[in-house]
Amino acid sequence: MSIVNAKEMLIKATEGKYAVGAFNVTNLIQLEAVVEAATEKKSPLIIQTSVTPSKFLKPEVIGAIYRTVAQSALIPICLHLDHCTDVPYCRTCADAGYTNIMIDASKQNFEENIRQTKEICRYCHRMDNISVEGELGTVSGIEDQVKVSEDEAALCDPGEALKFVNETGIDLFAPAIGTAHGVYKTKNPKLDFDRLAQIAELINGQGVKIPLVIHGGTGLQPAVVKKLVALGGAKFNVSTDLKHSLIDTTYEYISSHREEYNPGKVDIAVKEAIKGRIHYWIDLLGCAGKAG
Repeated sequence: MSIVNAKEMLIKATEGKYAVGAFNVTNLIQLEAVVEAATEKKSPLIIQTSVTPSKFLKPEVIGAIYRTVAQSALIPICLHLDHCTDVPYCRTCADAGYTNIMIDASKQNFEENIRQTKEICRYCHRMDNISVEGELGTVSGIEDQVKVSEDEAALCDPGEALKFVNETGIDLFAPAIGTAHGVYKTKNPKLDFDRLAQIAELINGQGVKIPLVIHGGTGLQPAVVKKLVALGGAKFNVSTDLKHSLIDTTYEYISSHREEYNPGKVDIAVKEAIKGRIHYWIDLLGCAGKAG
């Protein structure tokens, strides 16, 4: 049950009123930490890579590592490509073994977004065990190569959301509701909960068909996270939190061990710090013990 796509685990999450953490990694240490933490919590897991680290590490290398780790794991694990705006690269990662692909054509006009998303759906659905995520509206902030200013950000139109889902054939849907990538400028960002509830009712009101995705998890207050999950958010993306943990832990360890030149000890410190953050998110999202 270890190598899976995202759709089936997220349908279960939507029905069970919990969310699955989708954690961005940039290296093997982070990846192993995420898998170990999820295994300890008996939680389903989505490993994510953004486009830049995917290209740097090479998708075929990431795919091979994923298969090696996931095949021996006791939990279901999905490998997800996040926010890819390049249609050919989406296909490259699907070929390399990713089991969920996000084609992000949200900055295109509505019809072009549908066209590109539909193209990737057709490609991935012809292959075995690959689901597809699409986005409507634009999430502000910076996520890898995707940069959206607050002025450019646009919330998802509920009426267009239903048409988008029906015409593209996507498996997962990420509606923009006011969350942001990176670090929030306030502890209480303005999120449109009513919009999310309306979209969830339109798409999944008669039974769960297309699980919903929440981008921009880092920095949200626990009560806000729980409300988003209760309203139908089934895949919860976390990236910036893990980047900060990696860099801060590395800096702190090296600063306090200036006479020590043992990279392995730095890796251990980073791994434990990342695991701590994954434990936090799994508990908050309610997915501990849901791997069965």
